[in-house]
This record gives sequence, structure tokens and C-alpha cells, in this order.
Amino acid sequence: MDISVHDKNILRQLGEATAVIAAESAQQKKAGLWIRLNDLQPVRPMIWISQLPWSQMEIENELTLQCKDPFLRTIENELRRQLYQWRYLPGDIIVEPLVYCRKVIHNSGFGIEQLGQMKITEDSIYSQEFEPQFNKLADVEKIKFPQITYDHQATAERQQILEDIFSGILEVTPYGVGMQWFTLWDSLIRWYGVETAMLDLILKPEMVHAALQRLLDAWLHQLEQLKELNLLSRCDTNFSVGSGGLGYTDQLPEENFNPEHVRTIDQWGCGNAQIFSEVSPEMHEKFSLQYECKWLEHFGMNYYGCCEPLHNKFDIIKSIPNLRKISCSPWCDLGKMAEQVERNYVISYKPNPAIFCEDGWNLKAAEKILRHDLKVTRGCNVEIIAKDISTLRDHPQRIWEWAEMASRVCEEF
Repeated sequence: MDISVHDKNILRQLGEATAVIAAESAQQKKAGLWIRLNDLQPVRPMIWISQLPWSQMEIENELTLQCKDPFLRTIENELRRQLYQWRYLPGDIIVEPLVYCRKVIHNSGFGIEQLGQMKITEDSIYSQEFEPQFNKLADVEKIKFPQITYDHQATAERQQILEDIFSGILEVTPYGVGMQWFTLWDSLIRWYGVETAMLDLILKPEMVHAALQRLLDAWLHQLEQLKELNLLSRCDTNFSVGSGGLGYTDQLPEENFNPEHVRTIDQWGCGNAQIFSEVSPEMHEKFSLQYECKWLEHFGMNYYGCCEPLHNKFDIIKSIPNLRKISCSPWCDLGKMAEQVERNYVISYKPNPAIFCEDGWNLKAAEKILRHDLKVTRGCNVEIIAKDISTLRDHPQRIWEWAEMASRVCEEF
């Protein structure tokens, strides 16, 4: 790559701004709070804000990309968004004095493409329909085992470029595969079709089980390759885990850790079955959890759940190996979850993002909701996850004001 002076100067300026913030004592303080939360020690609720409609967030061109090189634009985008969030809606994010150089890893995939129509907006909010591709038992063989390859040379070139750009400003840290978003059903319904899959839980259970086992085996095959190629990286620091907050903990990595060879037991794992929101606990365990546990047993700590309500399924999910965080979506009975979880796990509480898209912005109503829910969870380990925010009605100040309010309220709990 031939890096222009123009691109280099832009990134160095962003790097210098990042380094100044990273040097603030607030970073270490917040990291300590995340550790206490994830290690199940008493601490105020922590705040994590993600999945924002970035096209509606622009203020004075702070998010406008200026680099010309495509790769460097991805680095620029990460830095600009981080700086923006720190200025306007920090919650409990942590700014580090480094930039990550992602290893160049190629994955052949599962060999089956999603069929059906998809409509995508500028903020990657989309609707889609799925054309069923599993009609008989033999069709599950359409799922292929991924082949992983690692491009050492391309990674080294990226590393050298970034080290040259950020020399004396930020540390450049190589990074492979951290927490993996493992969810059999998120993939399977795209090939199976939602209605067809739900009907086949009863009409063709043997085909559903065959598809799940085949896909699990493919995931495990992929994991073994990542281990053999030494491509796993730690995710127990400034990385969000599952659909929740940061993964800082003193309980990872495990004993006999070798920083040159990260193991799965040194990582966070995650799983979910969002499509099973209305499926009974018995069927959830039979057609999802038993397979997920065969994946989750490999990891040192686990996060479970996303949008599916889990308050009526606690008896089955508590059997997950090394479970530490449980998603509590807007459709969950928060009180029932709090009674069951107590201080044995972290509740990953997700307020309903609908408050941000109403015609009028009512901060007082949002505060009332948050205060009520934090009273319900008093005595529990709680992280507040503001996510799935598809629109702010072109008023980014809504999430700024919510973030400031949430930080103020959390200091009282």
C-alpha cells in the first residue's frame, strides 16, 4: 500500500486526540468498575451504548471520513466514532492508547447462501424474507464445513503501515478472533425459513435435529482450525461480549495462560436463540440449548441471550457451563428475572429503544422508566445496554441527554 501524506496526517491527528483521552484517570477507574461487575462484586449499574443510527449522528462533520485508502478509512471510522461517543454519550466506554490491527483471516463459509428478498436502509436496518432450502433430510448436507486460512503477509503489511502512521502516538496491537457470535438459529432460519422451521419442530423433528447437529459440527470444525492456526485473541478487556457490555474480568484468562497462544477457556463465549421467543422451555432446551452447550462448554465465561425473553427459561439456562451474563430484553419480565438471578449472574438489562423514536422526546419519561427498573433490580449485578436504536428522528441530542441522565441516575444505585 502506498499511503498518502494526507491520509497519514488525518489518522495521526485522530490518534493524538485518542491518546489524550486514553491518558485520563477515568479509563482505569471505569475498567475497575467493569471488573467488579463481571466478577459479581457490588458496584453501581454500568452503561453501554451501541448499535446507533450513525447517519443521524453527524455534528459539524465530526464523523465524515476523509481518508482515501479503503483500509485506512475503516481505522478512521473506528477512531472518529470512538471520539464522538466519548464527547457526547460516553456511558462507561473505555478509550485505550492503542489501535487494533485485525489479522487477515479468510473463511470459506458454510457453503449455503440465503435466498429471498432483503431491503436495507442506510443504517443497515433491514427486513427480509427467507426461501426454504431444507425440504428433505438429505438437504442438511448443503451445510459445508468452513475452511480457514490466515494471510500472514497481508497482516504483517497492515501492521507495518499502522505502526508507521501511529508511531509515538498509539500502540498497534494485532488481533485475531475474540468472542464469536455463536447462534445456530440466526443462521439456520435464513436457510430454513422461519415458519417452516417452527412447523418442523413438530412435523419433522428429525430433520431439524440433523440440521442443528450438522451446523454445530461445522462451527466446531471452524473452531479447531482457529486453534490450530493460533488465531484466537483475548476478549476479557475492552471488548463487548455477547449482546452486552465490556468483558473486563480478573477471572480470565485461566491458569497456565500463555499470551502467545490464547485458548478458548481464556475467552468469553456467547449463545442465543432469538427466534425461540415463543417456544416453550422444554422445546428450547431440546432444539437449541443442548446444542449450544456443546459449544459454550469450551469457554471460560459465557453470555447468553439477546432479544428473546428468558424470564420463564431460567431453570434451563442456568445449566449453561460457566454462565456469567444473562440478557434481559425489553420483552422480559424484569422483576421475575431479578428474583431468580439475584447476585449469582449479571443481568444485561436492555431498555426499550422505542423511547428514542417517538414524535416528541420525553427525557423525564425515560428517566422514570430507568429509575423504576433499577429499583426492581436493586441488589443485582446490572449492566444497562442501550442498543438496537434504529432512529433518533435526526435528533442525536436525544441519546446524548439519555446517556447523561443514565449516568447521573446510576450513581444513586
